Amino acid sequence: MKSIISSLFALSLLSLSSAHAQCHFPAIFNFGDSNSDTGGLSAAFGQAGPPHGSSFFGSPSGRYCDGRLVIDFIAESLGLPYLSAFLDSVGSNFSHGANFATAGSPIRALNSTLRQSGFSPFSLDVQFVQFSNFHNRSQTVRSRGGIYTTMLPEADSFSQALYTFDIGQNDLTAGYFANKTVEQIGTVDVPEIISQFKNAVTYIYAQGGRYFWIHNTGPMGCLAYVIEWFPLKASDFDSHGCLSPLNHLAQQFNDALKQAVIELRASLSEAAITYVDVYSAKHELFVHAQGHGFKRSLVSCCGHGGKYNYNKNIWCGKKVTVKGKEVYIGKPCDEPDKAVIWDGVHFTQAANKFIFDKIATGLSMACHRQ
Repeated sequence: MKSIISSLFALSLLSLSSAHAQCHFPAIFNFGDSNSDTGGLSAAFGQAGPPHGSSFFGSPSGRYCDGRLVIDFIAESLGLPYLSAFLDSVGSNFSHGANFATAGSPIRALNSTLRQSGFSPFSLDVQFVQFSNFHNRSQTVRSRGGIYTTMLPEADSFSQALYTFDIGQNDLTAGYFANKTVEQIGTVDVPEIISQFKNAVTYIYAQGGRYFWIHNTGPMGCLAYVIEWFPLKASDFDSHGCLSPLNHLAQQFNDALKQAVIELRASLSEAAITYVDVYSAKHELFVHAQGHGFKRSLVSCCGHGGKYNYNKNIWCGKKVTVKGKEVYIGKPCDEPDKAVIWDGVHFTQAANKFIFDKIATGLSMACHRQ
């Protein structure tokens, strides 16, 4: 497998980590979509119900997963609590950061509603506005003292925090679902999407952010909700059962994102920016699932019917009433820890742990300019 962490110079990860002190981040501020949403969309539009959360939290936790996400494992590894969603007003504590991600969020705002398209109105530019307001207002409120000092971050946390990003997949699928060709999305849409991403990072830098951890996008051509959207030809699939054109589009986006990171490193003189290749980790899971202890790769754990146990009209957790009793028709599998995909769209906790383990080494040097 190719290297998971991109570096601009030819030093190994081992020599880098030994040459610098290990990084310490007092907070995380996260921006993204459902891959890192810890409750934002649920707070805004209604809770993601059971069986989400069943493998770890014991009940729904705002995550579209049976348990923890990659961002949760990042927080654990840094000794920080799980991130509260910025939009969640109940039981939240922002003393060690905040999560602005919502499921369905794109980088670029889409001219549609959540119920029309399934995409969130909280695009990356909106998430930045939320962060900017939080940055300013949290310090005003914290200055009142008392309980606010235990619920809101210290002023220095904003310059010392890790700023994490996992977003872009929805921009690509939005174009595909709108009947644009892969070529149109790659040549017309991707440059504008990447430009807006660079703007967001630059704006956060202007507000004091210095440490950036940027995930590329995964092999979306291996996800049931993409595979099942349109009738397809056998020639569209690779030897592993994934859609080659969509995976090539993801790689095209990732190439542009990597170039954007190079440009940002050059223009933001005090920033430490880590490009994180989650595509390779996720693709490895689909290609060699059994070799890593998984039984299911493309087939969803939680869903109903069809080749992939996925039906967009019978979602994970959907129930019907039979003889006065509610029963699942979108039910979970018996061994979610042996499945890569949870619900046709999102990864299981076990898969997220695998992905985290592949990228975790980079956290020890994410505060150092590369």
